[in-house]
Amino acid sequence: MRKDLSKGTSVANVVKFIDPSGRVAELLESGVSVEDVVKLFKDLLIGTQRVEGNIFLQEGISFIWRAVTGQSGLTYFRNNSCIGVGDGTDEEDPSQTGLTGTNKTYKQVDSGYPMLSGTQVTFRATFGPNEAVHAWQEWTVANDCSDNAVNLNRKVTNLGVKTADTTWVLEVTLSIS
Repeated sequence: MRKDLSKGTSVANVVKFIDPSGRVAELLESGVSVEDVVKLFKDLLIGTQRVEGNIFLQEGISFIWRAVTGQSGLTYFRNNSCIGVGDGTDEEDPSQTGLTGTNKTYKQVDSGYPMLSGTQVTFRATFGPNEAVHAWQEWTVANDCSDNAVNLNRKVTNLGVKTADTTWVLEVTLSIS
């Protein structure tokens, strides 16, 4: 008997900068690579964090299958896509439809995102100074900037507490293999 080897995976990278002027945020939002920004502003780099794993939400999986079967009336995950971050700590559950925390912020993806490569898609959003200034305990990828949008996935993990003078960029790569 053959074993089913297909699975969905996620890798998220958070890169944090001191950025009271907003210059780092401006470059990242315009699509400049994180690597190039780190080279330009190495002295402003606070650190990075890599997180593996998440769950795909039922509403996101349903959306994928509706798109595959050509159903109309869908808002696709294009440059209108958003990454949401919040302070919710409720355990991930496939029936959830968005972030669960009290404080949450959705931000449209940076220029040039999402990026499709083979069996994976990468979303990236930059949260500049004075944006998403709260604990980051959860994140999601959505096709609009609200809990009412279709959320593909959700992850609960402590990414820290963002302060007003910083820029944090969250890059999420989702894949099916």
